Formats: sequence, C-alpha cells, structure tokens
Amino acid sequence: MKYFTQLFQAIDASTKTNDKVAALVEYFQKASDKDKVWAIALLTGNKPKRPVKTTDLRLWAAEIAGLPLWLIEESYYVVGDLAETLSHIIGKNDSAIIVNEIHLHDAIVQLKNLLNASIEEKKKVIIGFWQQSTKAENFVFNKLITGNFRMGLSKQLVIKALSIYLEKDEKEIAHRLMGKWDPEKETMETLFSENSLISKDYLPYPFFLAYPLEEEPAAFLGDINEWFLEKKYDGIRGQIIVRNAQVFVWSRGEELLTDKFPEFHALNKYLPDGTVIDGEIIPWREGSPLPFGIMQTRIGRKNLSAKSLEDAPLVMVCYDLLEYNGIDIRHLPLIERRNKLIHLLNEESLQELLILSPLVDLKTWDEVVHFRANARDEFCEGLMIKRKTSVYETGRRRGNWWKWKTDPMTIDGVLIYAQSGSGRRANLLTDYTFAVWDGEILVPFAKAYSGLTDKEILKLDKWARKNTIEKFGPVRSVKPEMVFEIAFEGINKSTRHKSGVALRFPRIARWREDKPVAEANTKEDLLAILKSMSL
Repeated sequence: MKYFTQLFQAIDASTKTNDKVAALVEYFQKASDKDKVWAIALLTGNKPKRPVKTTDLRLWAAEIAGLPLWLIEESYYVVGDLAETLSHIIGKNDSAIIVNEIHLHDAIVQLKNLLNASIEEKKKVIIGFWQQSTKAENFVFNKLITGNFRMGLSKQLVIKALSIYLEKDEKEIAHRLMGKWDPEKETMETLFSENSLISKDYLPYPFFLAYPLEEEPAAFLGDINEWFLEKKYDGIRGQIIVRNAQVFVWSRGEELLTDKFPEFHALNKYLPDGTVIDGEIIPWREGSPLPFGIMQTRIGRKNLSAKSLEDAPLVMVCYDLLEYNGIDIRHLPLIERRNKLIHLLNEESLQELLILSPLVDLKTWDEVVHFRANARDEFCEGLMIKRKTSVYETGRRRGNWWKWKTDPMTIDGVLIYAQSGSGRRANLLTDYTFAVWDGEILVPFAKAYSGLTDKEILKLDKWARKNTIEKFGPVRSVKPEMVFEIAFEGINKSTRHKSGVALRFPRIARWREDKPVAEANTKEDLLAILKSMSL
C-alpha cells in the first residue's frame, strides 16, 4: 500500500494536471504489475463493494484506541470524513518502518473475501491491517472500506499517464479500458498487449462527448456552413456493435445493456460484421420521439413482457459511424463518416430500428438561437453543433462538438426538510426537500443537493438549525418560510410521490428571499407542466 498511498498524497497535494500525470507515471514505474491493474481499476471507478458496516468500524476503532465511542462520534462530526477520523487514532506513525509491507492487490482481495465472512473474521482482518500499517496507509484503506474512495483526477488523466508509461496512443489506451472488466482476471498483458483486443470483440469505443456551449455561437463559431446541426434528444447514449455475427449494445456509462434492448438483437442479419454505430436510444412512435419517462418504465425491469415492449417502443437515432467493414474510421472527417452511415442505413429492414439523425436546416446563428429557445416544441432538449471536418475524439473535448441545451424548466418550492451532507459537508445541512402547495397543504415534490454557494450554504445551515420543528434521525423538518427556485430538465408522472410527479436533475437555481411562501407554486402548476410536455 506504500506506493499507492504516496500516489494518493501526491494527487491530493496538487491541482496541476502535469503534477498529477507525473505522479501517476512514477507510480506505474514503481508498482508491481498486480498492483498496477488494481490501481487502474480503482482510479477509473471500479471500486470494491463495502464489506463492513461503518458502525462496526467505529466500535472496533474505539476498542483498540481505548477511547469512548461518543468521542469518536463527536470527532467524526467535526472532521466530516469517517476514514480520516479513524486514521487519526489508529495506526503507526507515518515515519515508522513497516516490516511486512501489504500490497494493494492483497488488501483489496482481502476486502472482497470479507463480503461473505463472519463478523469475527471481518474484525480480525480489519484490525490486523490497521495495527501493522501507518496512519496514512490506514486513511487510504479506510476509504476503500467505507466505499467512499475518490481521488482528484479524471479517467482521462489516468489514460494520459498510461499512454506515456506504455508508449501507446491515448485512444488505444481508452479503448482497452472500456467496459466493466475484472481486475482479478486481467493482467497488464491481457489489458495492453498488441493482441489483447482480438479476443475482446465486444468492447465499444470510448465515447466522444460534446462540450456545453455557454454563450451564443455567433460569437466564436464562425461560418455556420462549417457545422452540422442536429437535435439533442433525451435518451440513453449508446453504441450498437455487430462483430462475429453477434450484437452488443453499450451505454455511455460503459454498461453492457444488450439484454435490455431485444429490439436490436436481429441487427446482425442486416448489418455487416465490423459495424459500430454511435447514437441515442430513445422511445419512438409514428415518426416522433416520446417522453423519456416512457423508457424508464422498462429500464429497471428484469423481465421484459410483450406489453412493456409495446408500450415503450425504442429506436436508435444514429449520430455517427465508428467502425465500417471492420475498420476503425474515427480518424475520418465527420462528413465522410456520416456519408458512410447514410449508405449503411439505406436498408428497408432497418428503417424502424435505426433512424439517421436528421440535420436541422438553419441558415443563420440567429435562427439557431430561436430554435434552441423553443426546442421543447420540437421534442428535443436543444441542439448539437458539430464541425463537419471533425474526427471522433475520446472524452469531453472543447472545440469541435458542442451541445446547446434549452433553458431548464423552473418551479418555486418551499423548503420543508434539511439533512446533513457527506464528506467535508457532513457537519452542514446541505441536502434539501422542497414542497409545493396542494390547496392549503405543502406536499414534497423534489430533493436537491446543489446550486447554492458556500456562503449561502452556511447561511441556510444556521437558519435551519434555529428553525427546526422536529428531528427524524439525520433529517430535520423546518419552518416553511424559505422559497427557492428549483430548475429541472424533465418531468414525469409518478405514483410514488405525493405530488404525482418526479423531476429529472432537480437543482437549486436561486434562493428567492424576495418571495413570500404563499406565492410558491402549486401542485396544479406541476401537473400543467407535465401535461404540456405530453402534448
């Protein structure tokens, strides 16, 4: 764990990209191959499941440190991070010489084996690690135990460092790390050798993500004729792969979802081997998209009935062609890739499953501004703006692909509950529940965790503590006196919520200190928005 802990500290100590990449490269040069594989997995989001309850960790730490449990609880409240709290009271000094060094891969395999172990075995392993490790190593180990492991770097930086260390192209590294691969079954050889991709024909390509447009395009995008304009649909971004007569469907989140979309299983009959299409999977009927909520009715189902397939028919709106006749064509200009895609989709049997993303015919940037403002009337979220000559890159890149979403919908709600946050905000009330009027009663309709400044959070925390009505564990009901404007991207009917609706991506747009509670919105207002979205 020594080298991985040093890496963790180096990443935490700097905000500079070059420093972080250098620290990663140094780690890959020093660590064993087994540790490298596990480190890559951890750093790209493949975390082990939490094997023990945090309550047990507190009890065991109190026992071996000889401290009362209440003192640890109070310390945790002040520190705001359980892993850090426990590391302060257990473990050897960081300058101590560790005789029996524990490797990263051994530590994680031990944690995985504890998932089905007895409470006594869990206690023995955890305390054993604590007592023979330094405080710094225990901090990182505790992060892994509690399931709260995060480091201040992106997957793209890990890919960049690996490309330097292995002397390979970043796109190739990103491709090899796609999917939910198992660190226990992979090695550096199986991940990165020249022939490793041959046996992994199911893997998608890394997705190219559009950059959010924050200002009007006329200011810096130049001639509109250099760009393709497409509608931005609300669905699941994915790739459909046909290789070796098999069909694979991947989401942007690197989840293999082939079984969730049986509509596409027969595509190997109509698409040639060596085809990879990038697009948006959305509900669609009679030539028009349906609300995203219709798709949600079947996403979580384990077994798809004929009725669920009929009620939520899906298609892929095809944006791009990444592989053609088994050849990676991401390096070609978008206009060439699109022409090949048009040719590929010119098959009658595909028309009801794969729909070419139509170009929006707008002549000026002023027309683009108008379209974006009224995007919901066109059954979309806004516009995608793509340079015709762009290659297909990896990750979110600025310059060639832009997304310009329409302004979010908003509703004014009353704060009725507040709850403590997590991590560094564990001692602040940062998680909020909001309500609208239903007659003379306030009914909850959304929870939001973001949108306030640090200064506003401190101010609201102080107010909520002074105006608490009741406490329900970590949740406080507060006097219904504060109004907030809540922004959201979509709205669906819901039988699980008292308001009758569920919002997509709710967040606080602003604190309406100028508005009296009586003027907050109503349940009828929410239902009217829902009705307008379904027309």
